[in-house]
Amino acid sequence: MPNFEVVTAVAAPPDQVFALCLDVQAHTRSMAASSERAVDGTTRGELSLGDTVTFQARHFGLTWRLKARITSYERPRYFVDEQESGPFERWRHVHCFEPDGAGGTVMRDVIEFASPLGPVGRIVDSIVLSRYMPRLIRIRNASLSRTFD
Repeated sequence: MPNFEVVTAVAAPPDQVFALCLDVQAHTRSMAASSERAVDGTTRGELSLGDTVTFQARHFGLTWRLKARITSYERPRYFVDEQESGPFERWRHVHCFEPDGAGGTVMRDVIEFASPLGPVGRIVDSIVLSRYMPRLIRIRNASLSRTFD
Protein backbone atom coordinates (compact mmCIF):
# COMPACT_ATOMS: atom_id res chain seq x y z
CA MET A 1 0.00 0.00 0.00
CA PRO A 2 1.41 3.42 -0.89
CA ASN A 3 2.40 5.65 1.99
CA PHE A 4 4.37 8.81 2.55
CA GLU A 5 5.39 11.21 5.30
CA VAL A 6 5.55 15.01 5.27
CA VAL A 7 7.35 16.85 8.09
CA THR A 8 6.63 20.55 8.64
CA ALA A 9 8.05 23.01 11.17
CA VAL A 10 5.42 25.36 12.61
CA ALA A 11 6.19 28.44 14.73
CA ALA A 12 3.54 27.74 17.37
CA PRO A 13 3.17 25.33 20.31
CA PRO A 14 1.76 21.84 19.68
CA ASP A 15 -1.59 22.49 21.39
CA GLN A 16 -2.32 25.40 19.03
CA VAL A 17 -1.20 23.52 15.92
CA PHE A 18 -3.21 20.45 16.97
CA ALA A 19 -6.37 22.56 17.37
CA LEU A 20 -5.84 24.32 14.04
CA CYS A 21 -5.43 21.01 12.20
CA LEU A 22 -8.79 19.83 13.57
CA ASP A 23 -10.58 23.06 12.62
CA VAL A 24 -12.83 22.40 9.63
CA GLN A 25 -12.76 26.00 8.34
CA ALA A 26 -8.95 26.17 8.63
CA HIS A 27 -8.74 22.95 6.63
CA THR A 28 -10.99 24.23 3.85
CA ARG A 29 -9.03 27.52 3.68
CA SER A 30 -5.80 25.53 3.35
CA MET A 31 -7.27 23.59 0.43
CA ALA A 32 -8.79 26.58 -1.40
CA ALA A 33 -6.92 25.75 -4.62
CA SER A 34 -9.07 22.64 -4.99
CA SER A 35 -12.29 24.45 -3.94
CA GLU A 36 -12.60 22.15 -0.96
CA ARG A 37 -15.57 22.61 1.34
CA ALA A 38 -17.28 20.68 4.12
CA VAL A 39 -20.68 19.45 2.97
CA ASP A 40 -21.83 17.02 5.66
CA GLY A 41 -21.14 15.91 9.22
CA THR A 42 -19.24 18.43 11.33
CA THR A 43 -18.95 21.34 8.88
CA ARG A 44 -17.74 24.05 11.29
CA GLY A 45 -15.48 24.25 14.30
CA GLU A 46 -13.06 21.74 15.76
CA LEU A 47 -13.42 18.00 15.18
CA SER A 48 -12.93 15.54 18.00
CA LEU A 49 -12.86 11.78 18.52
CA GLY A 50 -15.63 10.01 16.61
CA ASP A 51 -16.66 13.05 14.56
CA THR A 52 -17.14 12.76 10.81
CA VAL A 53 -16.85 15.33 8.08
CA THR A 54 -17.48 15.01 4.36
CA PHE A 55 -15.30 17.19 2.17
CA GLN A 56 -16.03 17.94 -1.46
CA ALA A 57 -13.19 19.11 -3.71
CA ARG A 58 -12.03 19.25 -7.31
CA HIS A 59 -8.95 17.26 -8.31
CA PHE A 60 -7.96 16.30 -11.85
CA GLY A 61 -10.98 18.21 -13.18
CA LEU A 62 -13.45 16.03 -11.28
CA THR A 63 -15.50 16.66 -8.14
CA TRP A 64 -14.81 14.16 -5.35
CA ARG A 65 -16.36 13.55 -1.92
CA LEU A 66 -14.50 11.99 0.97
CA LYS A 67 -16.13 11.22 4.32
CA ALA A 68 -13.58 10.91 7.12
CA ARG A 69 -13.90 9.98 10.78
CA ILE A 70 -11.53 10.91 13.60
CA THR A 71 -10.67 7.40 14.82
CA SER A 72 -7.89 8.10 17.31
CA TYR A 73 -7.10 11.19 19.34
CA GLU A 74 -4.67 12.15 22.06
CA ARG A 75 -4.56 15.90 22.55
CA PRO A 76 -2.10 17.53 21.74
CA ARG A 77 0.12 14.66 20.52
CA TYR A 78 -1.75 13.10 17.60
CA PHE A 79 -5.00 12.28 15.90
CA VAL A 80 -5.95 9.95 13.05
CA ASP A 81 -8.56 10.41 10.36
CA GLU A 82 -9.70 7.56 8.15
CA GLN A 83 -11.93 7.49 5.10
CA GLU A 84 -15.37 5.98 5.66
CA SER A 85 -16.48 6.57 2.09
CA GLY A 86 -14.94 8.24 -0.89
CA PRO A 87 -12.58 7.79 -3.79
CA PHE A 88 -9.98 5.60 -2.09
CA GLU A 89 -10.07 1.92 -1.26
CA ARG A 90 -8.16 2.98 1.86
CA TRP A 91 -7.13 6.35 3.33
CA ARG A 92 -5.52 6.71 6.75
CA HIS A 93 -3.88 9.98 7.85
CA VAL A 94 -1.92 10.15 11.12
CA HIS A 95 -1.21 13.70 12.32
CA CYS A 96 1.58 13.96 14.95
CA PHE A 97 2.67 17.06 16.85
CA GLU A 98 5.94 17.26 18.80
CA PRO A 99 7.54 20.24 20.54
CA ASP A 100 10.65 21.42 18.70
CA GLY A 101 12.39 22.63 21.89
CA ALA A 102 12.17 26.28 20.86
CA GLY A 103 8.44 26.95 21.38
CA GLY A 104 7.36 25.58 18.01
CA THR A 105 6.08 22.29 16.67
CA VAL A 106 7.32 19.55 14.40
CA MET A 107 4.19 18.42 12.57
CA ARG A 108 4.41 14.98 10.98
CA ASP A 109 1.79 13.67 8.56
CA VAL A 110 1.92 9.94 7.80
CA ILE A 111 -0.49 8.88 5.11
CA GLU A 112 -1.41 5.44 3.79
CA PHE A 113 -3.71 5.25 0.79
CA ALA A 114 -4.81 2.88 -1.92
CA SER A 115 -6.93 3.50 -4.97
CA PRO A 116 -9.68 1.08 -5.94
CA LEU A 117 -9.70 -1.04 -9.12
CA GLY A 118 -6.90 -3.47 -8.24
CA PRO A 119 -4.00 -3.38 -10.72
CA VAL A 120 -5.28 -0.21 -12.44
CA GLY A 121 -5.51 1.56 -9.07
CA ARG A 122 -1.97 0.48 -8.19
CA ILE A 123 -0.70 1.97 -11.44
CA VAL A 124 -2.54 5.25 -10.74
CA ASP A 125 -1.07 5.25 -7.21
CA SER A 126 2.50 4.75 -8.41
CA ILE A 127 2.45 7.04 -11.44
CA VAL A 128 0.13 9.87 -10.37
CA LEU A 129 -0.90 9.90 -6.71
CA SER A 130 2.51 9.10 -5.22
CA ARG A 131 3.61 12.54 -6.47
CA TYR A 132 0.33 14.44 -6.26
CA MET A 133 -0.65 13.57 -2.68
CA PRO A 134 2.59 14.63 -0.89
CA ARG A 135 2.55 17.91 -2.84
CA LEU A 136 -1.07 18.52 -1.77
CA ILE A 137 -0.21 17.90 1.90
CA ARG A 138 2.81 20.24 1.70
CA ILE A 139 0.59 22.99 0.24
CA ARG A 140 -1.98 22.43 3.00
CA ASN A 141 0.72 22.51 5.70
CA ALA A 142 2.28 25.70 4.34
CA SER A 143 -1.11 27.39 4.43
CA LEU A 144 -1.79 26.22 8.00
CA SER A 145 1.70 27.27 9.10
CA ARG A 146 1.17 30.81 7.75
CA THR A 147 -1.65 31.19 10.29
CA PHE A 148 1.02 31.64 12.95
CA ASP A 149 3.27 34.11 11.05
